[in-house]
Amino acid sequence: MVWRISSCESVANRKPHSLRFSRKKGQGVTTLLERRVLFDELIGKGIRLTAQRRAVIEVIQEASQHLDATALLELARKREPNIDRATVYRTLELLKKLRLIDELDLMHLEGEKHFYEVKTKRDHVHLACFRCGRIEEYSSPLFERLKAEISEEAGFTIRVTRLEVGGHCRACAAEIEREDTRTATAPNH
Repeated sequence: MVWRISSCESVANRKPHSLRFSRKKGQGVTTLLERRVLFDELIGKGIRLTAQRRAVIEVIQEASQHLDATALLELARKREPNIDRATVYRTLELLKKLRLIDELDLMHLEGEKHFYEVKTKRDHVHLACFRCGRIEEYSSPLFERLKAEISEEAGFTIRVTRLEVGGHCRACAAEIEREDTRTATAPNH
């Protein structure tokens, strides 16, 4: 669901933007990662929203994948052609400062790029496939219990949680298995 806010639209009558990441039973936890609504948060904090800042925020909010600053600029320019790179970076800094977005490196699969996503209402793990570059988001009650245990055992108040796991996604793992089987059964010359 995509939300566009015009200057006269009421933010109180909307449902939150969310992305679904579901798996079949036995293949992990079915989860709904509900994203925070950036406009609600910013308006609630009295932050001024220029047309250019609005364009950047809409792009981040509506993204179905993790975006880097270059992709954000390119997509925001489709909405607001005169937007410049500095506005994108200032908006990202503001959103990070307010803890409304996360900045991720995603196992540096694409070099030193940083990617951005709207914070979810529940923490999750990023699974990065080294072979195809796919990024999956995974959430589990076990992760929540681990954070609670860390807080209790270490007496540590957790404010930020980021966990990235690198390996092979289901499709690539199956392909690797098929390749290994072919190699093992191929006649030696």
